[in-house]
Amino acid sequence: MKVLEQRAQIINAIRVFFLNNDFLEVETPLRLPAIIPEAHIDSMDSEGWFLQASPELCMKRLVSRGYDKIFQICKCFRKNERSEKHLPELTMLEWYAKDETYLDLMDTAQNLIRHIAKKTGSGNTLKYQNKTIDLKKKFLKLSVKDAFLQFTDTTMEKALVNKQFDEIMGFEIEPNLGTNQPLFLYDYPVSLGALAKSKHDNPDLAERFELYIAGIELANGFSELINPREQKKRFESELILRRSMGKQDIPMPEKFLEDLGKMPETAGIALGIDRLIMLFCNLDLIDKAVSFTPEQI
Repeated sequence: MKVLEQRAQIINAIRVFFLNNDFLEVETPLRLPAIIPEAHIDSMDSEGWFLQASPELCMKRLVSRGYDKIFQICKCFRKNERSEKHLPELTMLEWYAKDETYLDLMDTAQNLIRHIAKKTGSGNTLKYQNKTIDLKKKFLKLSVKDAFLQFTDTTMEKALVNKQFDEIMGFEIEPNLGTNQPLFLYDYPVSLGALAKSKHDNPDLAERFELYIAGIELANGFSELINPREQKKRFESELILRRSMGKQDIPMPEKFLEDLGKMPETAGIALGIDRLIMLFCNLDLIDKAVSFTPEQI
């Protein structure tokens, strides 16, 4: 009962934060005829359509229609995702802001975490398991390239060539991130940011970041790619990769691509609320952050 009360308090604090910052709360469909073609995320079928893995496509279409600052708290569904930090049905916060970049998103995410801490009585520190996280100091920033140099005996480029990027990231880098202060890991390889804008001064990198607290990946944000031709090309690459892995084919989200040509410069981010509850309630398992796990239904 205590955790569910804290969960409600945290979700209410999120809403207050965004409404006070002139964001419009929106709702978009959970069932879609076409979704983002991603090689490493599998969606659930729903009578020939798909349950969303993220509200990203519809929210971006709203931005393209003139909704400049929007947020949403919703359910998302991902097949074969189950661990101490993963649920096949999860609660997601996403927000988008016109004329912002991934750097602006970092500032907003920092302010949001501090706001939640204040509203829940955590103050300037967050205690998680055996770690004390300082929220008062400016959140740290570390490039992906420098993270490989700091925590591994290889480079980002070699890890990509050897197809070891995810393995090394998960086992050698992530456990060291955000252990004393929240940390933004930024500038991912463009091949790992299919919907992210490429950096102007280095097209091999994407304006993408992930937020880590106590070694837990909490959020993924980026400056949005708004070129429909480039976006379609990246989607096609993801579809080819899916087929090579023997995965289900996914139709191209043509209506999204049509609207993308009208979308202004925008930044967007997804934040896992269940993991946020884990952190603020000091829970070692994501199971304890929700009212029911799949196994209990």
